[in-house]
Amino acid sequence: MTDGLSNLPPAAFPGGPALPFADGASLGDPAFQAAHGVRLNYVVGGMVKAIASEAMLEALARRGLLGFFGAGGCTLPRIAEAIDRLQASLPPEAPWGVNFLHNFVLPAQEEALTDLLLARGVTRIEASAFVQVTPALLRYRLTGLARGADGRVAVRNRVLAKLSRPEVARQFLAPAPAAMVAELAAAGRITAEEARLAAEIPLADDICAEADSGGHTDRRVAFTLVPHLASLRDEIAAATGLRQRVRLGAAGGLGTPQAVAAAFTLGADFVMTGSINQCTPEAGTSDAVKDLLARADLADTDMAPAGDMFEIGAKVQVLRRGTLFPGRAQRLYELYTRHDSLDDIPAATLAEIENRWFGRSIDAVWQETATYYRRAAPQELATAEDNPKKRMAMVFRWYFIHTNRLAIEGDPAQRVNFQIHCGPAMGALNRWLKGTPLEDWRQRDVATLGERLMHGAADALNNMLRPRGSAPWTPAGGIECPRPPTS
Repeated sequence: MTDGLSNLPPAAFPGGPALPFADGASLGDPAFQAAHGVRLNYVVGGMVKAIASEAMLEALARRGLLGFFGAGGCTLPRIAEAIDRLQASLPPEAPWGVNFLHNFVLPAQEEALTDLLLARGVTRIEASAFVQVTPALLRYRLTGLARGADGRVAVRNRVLAKLSRPEVARQFLAPAPAAMVAELAAAGRITAEEARLAAEIPLADDICAEADSGGHTDRRVAFTLVPHLASLRDEIAAATGLRQRVRLGAAGGLGTPQAVAAAFTLGADFVMTGSINQCTPEAGTSDAVKDLLARADLADTDMAPAGDMFEIGAKVQVLRRGTLFPGRAQRLYELYTRHDSLDDIPAATLAEIENRWFGRSIDAVWQETATYYRRAAPQELATAEDNPKKRMAMVFRWYFIHTNRLAIEGDPAQRVNFQIHCGPAMGALNRWLKGTPLEDWRQRDVATLGERLMHGAADALNNMLRPRGSAPWTPAGGIECPRPPTS
């Protein structure tokens, strides 16, 4: 098992012996940098609804950093538009990809996304929210496999999987399931050669351990999750005999250089940040949301029901300060669990929901919902029309879609209904940047933020290892640390 800090060039500490961390490029696995063509082992994850926007990916790629477009919740034409723009504005070798969000309700949408990615030649995805791997994901991964001149399998389409559960990690660390591969080959969805080569590679090139984070979260603890997945990775590699080493990343709670430094000491090969990047000029959300996020402190988040998994009680972590969304979302879930239909809910309660939360009648919400499902999933609609409780769930789920849309649009009059995915890392970042030029989110260029987190992490590690009695390196203005001369 590597510790993420190996093979580093030395740096000279003033007045002391050489220390290992010349700058942020010294941290993590050089193989990740080589594979993705990046300067730093730092990734920006694909925040849904294009919050991880084209502008964000362009800014990152032009500075040699990897980001993923937030395709979750976007229509196929919107995703195609983003891909076309990125391919036109960036050179072919630029480091960027597209988020591939698991859709267990509408699997046909996964198939359509795979068709689009393959047709457009997108060679990098961030697979997220998977519980079980799917044929669509496998088809993307296996298309283009070929035997290289060196005898190894050459991979065209790279997969970085973000996950928080060991049972999910096992699927991505191992080869694609043989039965599913055989079905794809029999259906002509992959070639016979691609099917044969599937057994020689893991399903993912990289996995990222997602600890407690903004949005969907299992509230895992990085100090246990990252080492456990590292051990699991090595165990599966030994059992399968795979030649390709899957690199391991860390995400969740990374809002300061010290947190980033801790991730690398745990054994991470790279780090990934997410919701802190909403508070940058390039983020595809409203200025009203960014103003709220820039004022957030460590205790200003809360857990709320997740709209996409409403019926099973899944949770998302959201900003609490400045909004009423967490309480209203929880109230809807409680009503759903206590009642069998909308007709069972007291009229006064429904009137409050319509007038103060939804801003329209229950009937209007149902008509909008039914129109969508009639086109996207007619079977789901037919089931709901015969099942009053399912219909109630679909009406309530509309509120979660609506509140996300309100936040992105940024109408100040609707601020209390904003749904903003956010974790405590946002508050930690704000505290770190307080009193510096980057306290103003308008100055927080997404690439600069990543660079300063990484270089600051190197400085934090060097300070930890400095000779006893020597003066520490102190950040200039709370952000930049002076670079020591290299030896």
